[in-house]
Amino acid sequence: MIRRATVKDLARIQEIAEASYARYVSRIGRRPAPMDADIEAQIGQGAVYVHDGPPPLGYIVFWSEGRDMTLDAVGVAPDASGRGIGKALIGYCESEAARLGLDRVSLYTNAKMTENLSMYPHLGYVETHRQMQDGFDRVFFEKPVQPRSTSTDPTE
Repeated sequence: MIRRATVKDLARIQEIAEASYARYVSRIGRRPAPMDADIEAQIGQGAVYVHDGPPPLGYIVFWSEGRDMTLDAVGVAPDASGRGIGKALIGYCESEAARLGLDRVSLYTNAKMTENLSMYPHLGYVETHRQMQDGFDRVFFEKPVQPRSTSTDPTE
């Protein structure tokens, strides 16, 4: 079940962020941005959702900006990796974008997170550009939102 995170989830989300992004520290040469994000503030803004086991097995941070849904971070507990939790969380973000009538989901990842460079295209995301930002070498992706069907015909 995916639900909006509450402050009660804060410690678990921070634990997941630390564990899921730790492997990238040596590649990047510093802590990835999600490890130091103000998750408590993001929870307060309603931007954090968890895949609840319970306890939460993963989390995602996203919000709408204009006609875009910005997907900021996804983390899955290492002991829950490979179970489709990350994909489910990303799918939830995409569904919310469709529900809100937005045009696209936009995200970025670090160029040294090579697994993501192949995963996002596999999920339908297209690389739009690369740039240095906040001292990170970032690769930007976007995916058009598939409009929700408004048909009431159950055969469609």
